[in-house]
Amino acid sequence: MKKLLVGNAPCSWGTLEHQDTSQQVPFDRMLDELVDTGYTATELGDWGYMPTDPAKLSDEIAKRNLVMLGAFVPVAMKHSSAHAEGVATAVKTARLLAAVAGTPAPYLVLSDDNGTDPVRTKMAGRVTPEIGLGPEEWKTFAGGANQIARAVFDESGLRTVFHHHCAGYVETPEEISRLLELTDPTRLGLVFDTGHYYHGTGKENCDLVAALNRFKDRIWYIHLKDIEPNVARRSRAEQWDYFTGMRHGVYCELGKGCVDFPALLQWLSAQDYKGYALVEQDVLPGMGTPKESARRNREYLSSIESNFS
Repeated sequence: MKKLLVGNAPCSWGTLEHQDTSQQVPFDRMLDELVDTGYTATELGDWGYMPTDPAKLSDEIAKRNLVMLGAFVPVAMKHSSAHAEGVATAVKTARLLAAVAGTPAPYLVLSDDNGTDPVRTKMAGRVTPEIGLGPEEWKTFAGGANQIARAVFDESGLRTVFHHHCAGYVETPEEISRLLELTDPTRLGLVFDTGHYYHGTGKENCDLVAALNRFKDRIWYIHLKDIEPNVARRSRAEQWDYFTGMRHGVYCELGKGCVDFPALLQWLSAQDYKGYALVEQDVLPGMGTPKESARRNREYLSSIESNFS
């Protein structure tokens, strides 16, 4: 029987880019709680959240028998002026990941600088083509993504996956498809995030298996996130912005929303997926009870793990 490998991320404890750090859970407590609730891997979180000295980081990971899966690097690739700094940040991050790499090797998780563009932040979950990138902007965006992915590979040997994400310029299925058409399939893969995909469709229902099949040639990594349909519906009806939706709990505990996780595990099994799946229950700093949610999320996945056999 195949075993589902499951990690959890700092964002499940409210550690998110661009957010107040005054209520941030210390990294060592987060890692201890992660292990206590049944996970065997994690991601780096924002630069500086965990130690940036390779020896210290390696010690923190090794003494808990964890695997480091990746690090999220947001870059506003719509703007060519951001590309050089994006390359430098991504390479710095990738070198740290490479220094503590285990099996499987970690990914550099590249994304747009989500939540910083006021229009896209306001329209998260109900994006229309009119507020998308134009042809030249797509060339700039994809060119930046290609440049970063190639630099990361050349400097660290690690591969890069792109994280489609609400409140950024790669949110809808069509935007995901367009980015993949314009980027190098040997250097840039996709981390498929279930919750962001559902939210990004702007619809009540989603054919998850069809979506996975559509992008299967580029899916290298999986993020597990659920979405509460009633909150998502209210967010669209009342025209909430992305962060208002989060404050109302749009990203709920696994199994309590509308994502078809049994179908996802069946699909992963059919694809002979051997990597980790990473739980990301995005919450804002100070929200909820992260350790208890992490435990319930792991228990839910254990309850459906037979779908991965």
